[in-house]
Amino acid sequence: MRHILTALVMNEPGVLAHVANMFSARGFNIDSLVVGRTEDPNLSRMTIVVIADERTLEQVRKQLAKIVTVVKVRDYKDSPFVSRDLMLVKLSVTPRTRSEIIELADLFRGRVVDVGHQAIMVELSGEEEKLDAFVELVRPYGIRELARTGVIAMARGAAGGGEDIPMETAPISTPLRKSGPGKRQPTQEELEATPPG
Repeated sequence: MRHILTALVMNEPGVLAHVANMFSARGFNIDSLVVGRTEDPNLSRMTIVVIADERTLEQVRKQLAKIVTVVKVRDYKDSPFVSRDLMLVKLSVTPRTRSEIIELADLFRGRVVDVGHQAIMVELSGEEEKLDAFVELVRPYGIRELARTGVIAMARGAAGGGEDIPMETAPISTPLRKSGPGKRQPTQEELEATPPG
């Protein structure tokens, strides 16, 4: 089954590699992984699409929540959300087929972004199924190149929606000092509050 998770992560070098290595080391298959900036310059948002059963998905959520640089993980299962994918596709054209491809792009609310004598490039955004349908329709014309961003998602409504996964790390406002991969040392305040012995 296909699941979409988002993770707010600290905007630091190596975070993407750390998350990708976690998936690889445990044999989890990533269908799509997108990372981008957020409204907070200190944070990036990862949108992860996994195809997994409930047991595997639970392991993925728990492992993500253990990573020090991950601030919040949200699962969009059973909650309304909007998801989008962006695609650029370059197609072979002839004088006869150019107008046909432009008409198809219009039907799918796509946009022609480059036109040449032998090729045309179309930009298309929407749900994955829409992009897949367009690709199948234009495949007979000859696809020269295709690039897709992968899925991004956001919960509908002002409240957010989705299920927040309990984190095993400190909040982002707490200074973190690493003593090894995924490890966290207590802050000075925590040490002072801990009774001796």
